[in-house]
Amino acid sequence: MRVRVTKSRGSDERQEIVVFDILTPSACSDCGAELPKGSFLRMERDKPVCLDCADLGHLLFLPRGDVALTRRRRYERQGLLVETAALERAQKECLSDEDQRRIARDRAAVSRERADAQYVAQFAGQIRSRYPGCPADEASAVAGHACEKYSGRVGRSAAAKRLDDEAVDLAVRTHVRHSHTDYDRLLSRGKDRGDARSSVAAAVELVLERWRGR
Repeated sequence: MRVRVTKSRGSDERQEIVVFDILTPSACSDCGAELPKGSFLRMERDKPVCLDCADLGHLLFLPRGDVALTRRRRYERQGLLVETAALERAQKECLSDEDQRRIARDRAAVSRERADAQYVAQFAGQIRSRYPGCPADEASAVAGHACEKYSGRVGRSAAAKRLDDEAVDLAVRTHVRHSHTDYDRLLSRGKDRGDARSSVAAAVELVLERWRGR
């Protein structure tokens, strides 16, 4: 499946970037990250590149026809018409097992959410440790974005889960590039990704040095 990303190139011009929702596993030609089925990638010079390496990882996917935006009418299944006796019999047969399964599912979901929130908080703490000058809200934002579940971003890698310094630095550098420089504007004007990175490299380093407290 093709997914289009449209970026402004001025008052009237638009640059349309095409990324792909892949059906077979692949790997990023830049960082080597594995890309399972259902991942998004971009083709650059006939080679697959993950969204982070293509500098599109900060974008969120909005499915076509999203109900919250289009406010379409829709029909929802409300239930079934059944005989009272049949319903009572089914409830007696399934209630105890279903309750146990539901309780187990709920507990597992709560446990996963708690563990994930703890991991994001630890990642944010590691950012503040390495970059004491980084504002707390930005550290939290970087951690939340990098560690978003199922995103395939750097924060979900095995190295990041060990709170590896290199993974933390990569997440912070990516955030600074997008949020503290005109990097996105350069890309929207059609500038090559490598050239755009080179153009903002000095500005990125200034922010990183300030956040390191040097």
